[in-house]
Amino acid sequence: MAKVLLASLIIFLVLAAWVMVERLYAAFAVRHPELGPFRRNDGGCSCGSGSCERRSDGASCGT
Repeated sequence: MAKVLLASLIIFLVLAAWVMVERLYAAFAVRHPELGPFRRNDGGCSCGSGSCERRSDGASCGT
């Protein structure tokens, strides 16, 4: 039983650390815009001459 609880705790701590790293990365990107664009996790792509912007016409990359 202790192993199950320990495994659950470890998984929770890893996921919480992942969220913290994502927030730190976003804050760093805001403070240092000269280092490049912040790459969000919303599915944007970089098919437009190196930019990480989503196309406004709804077309997918490569078309």
